[in-house]
Amino acid sequence: MPFIDLESNLPSSKFPDEFLKKMCSSTAAVLGKPEDRMNLTVRAGLSMLMAGSSAPCVQVTVSAIGVVDSAEKNKQHSAKIFQFLTQELGLSEDRIVLRFWPLEPWQVGKKGTVMTFL
Repeated sequence: MPFIDLESNLPSSKFPDEFLKKMCSSTAAVLGKPEDRMNLTVRAGLSMLMAGSSAPCVQVTVSAIGVVDSAEKNKQHSAKIFQFLTQELGLSEDRIVLRFWPLEPWQVGKKGTVMTFL
């Protein structure tokens, strides 16, 4: 059950439903998870500063159980997510930052319990 949280100073018009569907599909494929397990949040129009500049930028946090728990995996994930974001948003790689947070099954609640018991 991955969680993808995208924050940006780009206007919300840059993130129509079509973008969300593409990002969901793309990150599901990258992480090897079914799309119906993905959770995606986009926060646009934020006041943001990256590397001393308020030029358009994006920060993405990827949290998941079992798929973002090593440098080797995250290097591969990063390359593919960067490719998607640069193509879709027209940003250069230096205006994008990814953060990977591995989760344990007991840290994610669903259906009145935690994933450990599902």
